[in-house]
Amino acid sequence: MTASISPAALNKDEREKGSSFAPAFDESGLIGAIVTDGERGGVLMFAYMNPEALRLTLETGEAHFWSRSRQSLWRKGETSGNRLLVEEIRTDCDQDVLWLSAKLSGEAVCHTGRRSCFYRRVKQSQGAAVLEFIEDKTHAKVV
Repeated sequence: MTASISPAALNKDEREKGSSFAPAFDESGLIGAIVTDGERGGVLMFAYMNPEALRLTLETGEAHFWSRSRQSLWRKGETSGNRLLVEEIRTDCDQDVLWLSAKLSGEAVCHTGRRSCFYRRVKQSQGAAVLEFIEDKTHAKVV
């Protein structure tokens, strides 16, 4: 079954209150996708999808994304084996951002070997912004 994604123009009221799924891809043909852990609730990663990545995600139940650096489509885990099995997809009021709740099939989402790509926090130190590593249950390094 082919997933139907209608990037059709909707008026503000239809987009915000209607039931038509019409993702608002940007001028590059991309939409941001925030991925959270369906079990633990923490943020795992952020990536972009093009219409093909979104269609494949809807059809297969596995997260697919568009790599801006490689200019290619990729299925999360195709090389690492750490797949993201999508449990739910939500969109925001403007339909210009997606939220994927997913189950991690494997141990790490981040290419650094950490469960989440968000393993550092920004903090102030002596008047400068610095990064502090976070190694807790939600952001555990597995390598």
